[in-house]
Amino acid sequence: MRWIELLVALAPGSRPPLGAILRVFFVSSFVSNFVPSVASDLYRAYALSRHDVHLAESTASVLMDRALGVLSVLLVGAAALPFVPQFAGRGAVVAGLVAMFVLCAIATAVIFSERAAGAVRAAAGLVPLGVLQRVTAALTEAVRRYATHHGPLVRVLVLSVAVQIFRVLQAWCLGQALGITLPVATYFAFIPVIVLIIQLPITINGLGTTQVAFKYLFVPAGAPEPHVFALSVLFLALGIIGTLPGGPLYAFGEGVPRRDDQA
Repeated sequence: MRWIELLVALAPGSRPPLGAILRVFFVSSFVSNFVPSVASDLYRAYALSRHDVHLAESTASVLMDRALGVLSVLLVGAAALPFVPQFAGRGAVVAGLVAMFVLCAIATAVIFSERAAGAVRAAAGLVPLGVLQRVTAALTEAVRRYATHHGPLVRVLVLSVAVQIFRVLQAWCLGQALGITLPVATYFAFIPVIVLIIQLPITINGLGTTQVAFKYLFVPAGAPEPHVFALSVLFLALGIIGTLPGGPLYAFGEGVPRRDDQA
């Protein structure tokens, strides 16, 4: 629903049918289980561009979806952090949240300020690489279109916050089933940080980094380490289950159309 809302900024008449959009989304979600997060985003942008959508526009929609998702994670985590007692590593968590807020602020400035967008284009111009300059200019122009779509941006942010709350409650239910007795406020402070770490393009689908993040946050808070490890595995497994519909679509679907087939 979030991505469909963001496609409002596509050039008029270029929006693919709903079935094609859903297929691209589910297949890219399934592919994300086998590659770092950035690779699945690139696949989603590329697959949508094969449906007569300009590559810069499809990439901008994916970037906006990712950016608003990150902002929603930050909002949920920042709102819960004051209700959590002091814990080891709190300073690092706060520093990470602040850094991500700064990046989101920069992205917002590029969307709503022509001066900020021009600064980004000027910075790209300092690199003697014509391809980078052209890509930056095209992406900046595509992202700037969202400046006139306030309603969809607000709706996507609200939906993103709801998704993050649901993910936190999932983790809390898993923790309760495993016998972890930490209060729900702890999950609302920790899980958003863990979600951000999962999205870092370091390992495949966050394997390994997820376990380290859970241990770093939950064990000092008083949770038994074996239970925390089980929680980290089950949390990832729930995410994988949600992407499984993309498997049959990838295996038995028609595939991404070629442009010469559309001619």
